[in-house]
Amino acid sequence: MDFKLVSAYEPTGDQPEAIEQLVSAINAGKSDSVLLGVTGSGKTFTVANVIAELNRPALIISHNKTLAAQLYNEFKNFFPENAVEYFVSYYDYYQPEAYLPTTDTYIEKDLSINDEIERLRLKTVSTLLSGRRDVIVVASVSCIYGCGNPDHFHKMAIEINVGDRIARKPFLRKLVDALYTRTELELRPATFRVTGETIDIMAAYGEFGNQTFRISFFDDEIEAIYSIDAQTGQKLSTLQSITLYPTNLFVTTPERIGSVISEIYLDLGKQLEFFERENREVEAQRLKQRVEYDLEMIKELGYCSGIENYSRYFDGRPAGSRPFCLIDFFPKDFITVIDESHVTVPQVNGMFGGDRARKENLVEYGFRLPAAKDNRPLKFNEFESLTPTKIYVSATPADYELTKSEGEIIEQLIRPTGLIDPPLDVRITDGQIDDIIEEINARVRKGEKVLVTTITKRMAEEMSKYLDRIGVRNNYIHSDIDTLDRIKILEDLNDDMIDVLVGVNLLREGLDLPDVGLVIILDADKEGFLRNVRSLTQIAGRAARHANGHVILYADKITDSMLAAMEQSNRRREKQIRYNIEHNIIPRQAQRSGNSQSALLSEREEAKPSNMEARPIVEQHYAMPLNSDAKESQLAAEPMSTYTTEETLESLIAAARKDMEEAAKRLDFAAATRHRDRMRELESMLKR
Repeated sequence: MDFKLVSAYEPTGDQPEAIEQLVSAINAGKSDSVLLGVTGSGKTFTVANVIAELNRPALIISHNKTLAAQLYNEFKNFFPENAVEYFVSYYDYYQPEAYLPTTDTYIEKDLSINDEIERLRLKTVSTLLSGRRDVIVVASVSCIYGCGNPDHFHKMAIEINVGDRIARKPFLRKLVDALYTRTELELRPATFRVTGETIDIMAAYGEFGNQTFRISFFDDEIEAIYSIDAQTGQKLSTLQSITLYPTNLFVTTPERIGSVISEIYLDLGKQLEFFERENREVEAQRLKQRVEYDLEMIKELGYCSGIENYSRYFDGRPAGSRPFCLIDFFPKDFITVIDESHVTVPQVNGMFGGDRARKENLVEYGFRLPAAKDNRPLKFNEFESLTPTKIYVSATPADYELTKSEGEIIEQLIRPTGLIDPPLDVRITDGQIDDIIEEINARVRKGEKVLVTTITKRMAEEMSKYLDRIGVRNNYIHSDIDTLDRIKILEDLNDDMIDVLVGVNLLREGLDLPDVGLVIILDADKEGFLRNVRSLTQIAGRAARHANGHVILYADKITDSMLAAMEQSNRRREKQIRYNIEHNIIPRQAQRSGNSQSALLSEREEAKPSNMEARPIVEQHYAMPLNSDAKESQLAAEPMSTYTTEETLESLIAAARKDMEEAAKRLDFAAATRHRDRMRELESMLKR
């Protein structure tokens, strides 16, 4: 199936030229292209058009989960009839296994896996192996970590056709080998239920789309295959064939397990001999106990905790070779798009070194076999060789991207809205606080929002406290604040709950904040990572979505970075103004798109179909009596005190938790945050 781009808009400004240049470069065999697009110029729409014209599978890499979710939502809307998948790290929390020899401290691996994201990962690899070519995968740098052998994963897939002759018991054995679990209760993803000659199966990613099936046997023959409703068991459609993929990326064939155990025992013996020659009895005993326990688990269950450390054996790879990763599941002619490349490329480059340092200690002190070092992220040169066709997308491409593209840059400086880059105004630091307050008050009176960026977290907090004391509605945001709480803070800014947001380095790439009319940069002359030309340009871009956007840099001298940022801004403004004059365009205020533009903020338009009638500000789903008339409850919410029985509160808590989980499945993190906060509020009431 070909890609089919769905959009109410056509490429405008310099988008058509950028699309043509990118398509021509890739078709001509150019391996690296740079798309330099200013904030709000529609870089994602340009990339979507390029993918549609090339008609080739695409991997889009973002540097964090939140922006990856935002891109995923956008591409889902651009390509509703094609396969758009989401592949990020499935850890909500992850403390890797480590050993600190200086203090003789062993840190055991501790993690919390997000089941929904794990299913999305399985759905991604299953889609790639299905043979479809109309596939777009939006991923974080998780895509360069090991995830099993594609050949083994494909061999463990179960192909079922009407008329196939196979006994029921061998078929059930195949399901178990693919790590499906038998249940007599409600079907969940990666489970099956047997009733006589009928087997109901929910695929590993069954909650994403219709992936529940009923297989009917007649003697030793598959008589019929149906798609069914998981809740009611009602038949939805009749199928001729289906393919069920394994429930874990680190799966291997039963035949392979025997040889794997032999190889591990052989390497264990070699490592024990090494420790004994060095008179390191503690390390030898430690390693022997650990590996023998793991092997017993693998023999009995087919897996063990930390099985990824033995992935080289299961994959059949020689020592020192790179692991298989998501990129190995793609067809050979796929294209790679690296979003915010000035951040993402260094992140990809740094993954291997940190992982290797940790593994060296574990191996040296007998916690793991040397093979554990081969379960690792890709080295940067390996990543480069596996991604032969790349598009680097950034408003501020770094030296690496410019070198790879041989200095050729495809610029996209014209915004569809006609907005021009905000002017950069430099002011001295003497009396800056009074000046800042005056500027904030002027913007707040106009209904505009303000961002203030500081050089340290402490300064951000102190600035926020000062604004609190003088009555300015504000909040601060930095890396110590939980991800969901950050999303809630950004939502508060857009929902007019606060007027000023103070931050350090998070107020940079990818934020969709069109209500921000003023960006204030403190300590602009402190040359360094937070105040280099790329940082200043990215921070200034947060005001580029507002018709009256303005940037103030407080400094006592003009640094080289400040000068370069201002020169770039002036060049872009000149081109943008000239284009608007030539085409008679009046700049218009950018608007947040309700359908795809930001997974950071509440997607109000997508939430409305669940109840088309207007609701009061109070969330009636939790704040209405359980026996009240629904329509009356939408007119006025009753006080909580009228129904705060223990039983009612427990019901409301359960409802809030269910809504939070459902919102998380939809990747609507803002809604999930609201439901979580409501759940906590109800739980605190229950404890009173």
